[in-house]
Amino acid sequence: MKRRALRDEPLIFERNPGRARRQGFVLPPLDVPAVDPASVIPAELLRHDEPGCPDVGEMEVVQHFHRLSQLNYAVDEGLYPLGSCTMKYNPRLNEQTARFPGLASIHPLQPPEQVQGALRLIWELERALLAITGMAGVTLQPAAGAHGELAGILMIRRALAARGDARSVVLVPDSAHGTNPATAAFAGYEAVEVPSAEDGTVDLEALDRLMTDRVAAVMLTVPNTLGVFEHQILEISRLVHDRGGLVYMDGANLNAFVGRALPGRMGADAMHINLHKTFSTPHGGGGPGAGPVVVSETLVPHLPVPRVVRDGESFRVVHDDPASIGPMRGFFGNFLILVRALTYIRSLGADGLREMSSTAVLYANLIRHRLAGAYHLPYRSPSLHEVVLDDSRQAARDIHNVDIAKRLLDHGFHPPTMSFPLIVHGALMIEPAESVPPEEIDAFCDAMLAIAAEAEASPEVVRGAPHDTPVSRVDEVRAARQLKVRWTPEGSS
Repeated sequence: MKRRALRDEPLIFERNPGRARRQGFVLPPLDVPAVDPASVIPAELLRHDEPGCPDVGEMEVVQHFHRLSQLNYAVDEGLYPLGSCTMKYNPRLNEQTARFPGLASIHPLQPPEQVQGALRLIWELERALLAITGMAGVTLQPAAGAHGELAGILMIRRALAARGDARSVVLVPDSAHGTNPATAAFAGYEAVEVPSAEDGTVDLEALDRLMTDRVAAVMLTVPNTLGVFEHQILEISRLVHDRGGLVYMDGANLNAFVGRALPGRMGADAMHINLHKTFSTPHGGGGPGAGPVVVSETLVPHLPVPRVVRDGESFRVVHDDPASIGPMRGFFGNFLILVRALTYIRSLGADGLREMSSTAVLYANLIRHRLAGAYHLPYRSPSLHEVVLDDSRQAARDIHNVDIAKRLLDHGFHPPTMSFPLIVHGALMIEPAESVPPEEIDAFCDAMLAIAAEAEASPEVVRGAPHDTPVSRVDEVRAARQLKVRWTPEGSS
C-alpha cells in the first residue's frame, strides 16, 4: 500500500470521515451515583448534540502529530537566518543542567537558606552579564526583550523624577525595532522619530535639533537593525547626557560584539539582553524567555525588587527598597532560562564568547560578499552580525522579496526576515549567527544566487513558489482578514 505523503496530511478532524467509533482511552466505571446533568446545570448551558471531537485512536493521534512535527523548520534542522533574531543552536548541555533536580524541583517560596545554590546561580549570572557589558547593576526579572525595555525606561523615568526633572519625550531612530516606540508610549512618553543619515546610522545633526530639555532618553539599537555599528555612539551619548537625558541601548544585537566592546564604555544607561538570542536559551513559541536589564550607576538605586545580595559566602533576598521601581514580575524571572544562559556562558568562557561574536560577524560578511552582486545593497557601511539586502534588482521583473522568500523554501531554507527595517523597501534582512558550519552558509548563498538567476531567466517560477512544500502560496491578506479558527462537522467557520 502506498504510504500517505506528508503534503496530504489531513486535519485531525478529517482522519475518520465515516465517524466510526474509535478512541484512545477508556474511562473507569463511575464510583459515585449517576446524576442527571439537567438537575445541576442550567438548561442554557447544556449541550444537546455531541461535540465535534475527532474519533481517533491513540496511534492515529501520535502518527498525525509526528507527521506534522516533520513539517516544522527548526534551528536543529539547519540555518535559520532571521535578521535581528539571532536564531542559534540551543546546546543540549543547557537542557541537562536545567533539569537538575536541585534547580528544576525547587519552589520560589522556599526560604533563602534552602535555596542557596539557586541564589548563588542568580548572583553569578548577574556578575557574568555585568562583566560582558561593563555596566554597574542588573536585574534578571524581565520575561523578554520588550519587557526589559519597559523596565529600563521605567527606571529612567524614576531617576529623572527623583532629581525633579520629569520629561515627556523619548527619541527613537527610524530604523528601530517596533517595540521601542511602543515601550516609550506604554511608559507614558511621546515617541519622536530620529532620521537616519546616508550611512544608515543616526543623523547626529537631526539628533542635535531634537534633543531638547523635554527629552528623557534616546533609545538606540547597537549595532542597529541594518547591521551597522553606530560609529558615533560616544558623540551621541555625550550629547544626550550633556542635555540631561539618558541613553537606552536595545541589546537585541549584542551577539555582534560580545567579548569585543562594552556598552558601559559607550555611555549606555540601560540595556536589555535577550538571553534567547545572545546566550542560546530556547527561542520562540511565545516563551519561555528572559530579558535581563543592565544599568549604569545612575539607575542602580531604581532596579526592581527582589534582589539577591551576597553576605560573605551566603546570599539573602532584599524585597523592599523605596527607590526601586518595584517588581516587574513574580520572583526572579524565568529561572530555568537563567540556568541555561549561565551554562552557556560558563561553557564558552571569555575566549569562546569572543570567538562566537567573531564567527557571527564573519558569516554575515561572507553572505554579504557573495550576494552583493546579485542583490542590491542599500547601505554600503560595513556589516557586523547581519546584512540587509533588498529586492530592487528583481523588482524590475516583478519579483519581490516575498517571492524570493517563498522560493527559498523549495531549496530547504527558512527565509530571512522580510520588509524590515522599514526604511529599506523590499528588505531581506539576513543574520546567520554562528551555529552552523561554513558549508551551510555556502549552500544558503548558492540557493540565493540560483534564485537571482532564476528571476532573470524564468521569473514565473519564482513568482509561483513554493512548489515543493506541503502548502503552496496562500493569500496572506485574505487569511489575515477572514480568519477561520473553528472546525465543525459542516466545515470551518
